[in-house]
Amino acid sequence: MPVFITKIIAFLVAAVVQGVPLIYGSTGEIITEKSGHLNLGIPGIMYMGGISGIIGGYLYEHYSANPVGIVAVLISLAASLLGSAFMALIYSFLTVTLRANQNVTGLSLTIFGVGVGNFFGGSLLKFFGETGSIYLATTSAAYRTTIPGLSKIPVIGQLFFSYGFLAYLAIVIALLASWFLNKTRKGLSLRAVGESPATADAAGINVTAYKYLATLVGGMIAGLGGLYFVMDATGGGWTNGGFGDKGWLAIAIVIFALWKPKNSILCSLIFGGLYILCVYIPGLSAPMKEIIKMMPYVVTVAVLIFISIRNKRENMPPASLGTSYFREDR
Repeated sequence: MPVFITKIIAFLVAAVVQGVPLIYGSTGEIITEKSGHLNLGIPGIMYMGGISGIIGGYLYEHYSANPVGIVAVLISLAASLLGSAFMALIYSFLTVTLRANQNVTGLSLTIFGVGVGNFFGGSLLKFFGETGSIYLATTSAAYRTTIPGLSKIPVIGQLFFSYGFLAYLAIVIALLASWFLNKTRKGLSLRAVGESPATADAAGINVTAYKYLATLVGGMIAGLGGLYFVMDATGGGWTNGGFGDKGWLAIAIVIFALWKPKNSILCSLIFGGLYILCVYIPGLSAPMKEIIKMMPYVVTVAVLIFISIRNKRENMPPASLGTSYFREDR
């Protein structure tokens, strides 16, 4: 196979690996925003989902004489979902019950999540009297297991069947979220809450319950993005700051995808490709690499300007996004 083709395949595979966490993050944020809440804490939730999965997997491997891959996956997955749910509940309580400012709450949650992730990521081994860096061989190997046979097919196998189960689960969740929001009664009720909570309340919809559930489910989905990154993309290891700005990219993709979960799949893969494109272009100077890394954000701003000019309601964010609901004002 020509070297040029090999490099293109390697780039496309890397783009998928980088894009999967963005699918989780953007899908989770879209569900949250459909309830009328802008959760800027998604980067922190992704950190928490990642470090919680690391802690769960590490404790199992540390205390088990013969760790089993499937058990390690279940434990780390449960730990990740619990850690993400905890962060989402904090955000829900502050913004839904106490009606705190959503922007400030989200940013504070991000700072908190990143801090917790970096603290435990750098100190977990020391708690058990060990040194070195975290490396979960058994857990990571289970997450990275590919589809038997199909992954060995030349080119096709590399492009479509060389990923762990979380990569395919991300696409399934995004499609299910799209179906739920557009084809089910509860999904339409959630969208009604995001558009006009007062009207939804008057129609008998429990606005508070929908806001809590949307934020909780959205946070748990976003947390899986962090879990995928540490277990699959980095091979079961933790590096402080290793997530980079993927959480913010996920929030940007929400705009680029026009608040539609099914659109976030392709958008995330494109952003994932742009994110690592500079690595595959030889001879780039440091400033040019940084300019290329800016492209996802430049594209997002362009899309935002475009949809604002066209002003089509179906491509706009929920009408009550970022606004706290006071039932007394109904």
